[in-house]
Amino acid sequence: MKSHKTTGLPARLKRAREEAGLSQGQVARLLGFHRPTITEIENGNRKVSAEELAVFASTYDVSATWLLGMTSNTLEMDDPQLRLAAREMRKLKKEDLHRLLSVLATMRENS
Repeated sequence: MKSHKTTGLPARLKRAREEAGLSQGQVARLLGFHRPTITEIENGNRKVSAEELAVFASTYDVSATWLLGMTSNTLEMDDPQLRLAAREMRKLKKEDLHRLLSVLATMRENS
C-alpha cells in the first residue's frame, strides 16, 4: 500500500498546482501562506482544513471532490493552448499574475 504522503490529497494538490503552471511560492503568495507551508501540505505533513481545500480548488480551478479523490475527472492539460497559457503566466510579475487570476475568476463566475 502506498503511503498517504505520495497519494491522495497531497499528490493531487501538487499535480493541480503544477498543471496550473504555478510555483509553490506563487501559491503561497496568492493564499497568504509561507512557501514552506505549501511544501508541508504537498508532502502530506500538514493537514488541510475544509476552508483551505475550497481555496485550493478555486485557485487551481479543479473541484474539491477531485482533490479528495472522490471523482475520476482529470485535468485537461494536454491542450497546447492551455500549456502555452501556463508558460506565459509563469513569466508574469506577482501583481500581474494576481490581477490575471482575479479576471479569470470573474470570467468563470459570469459564465
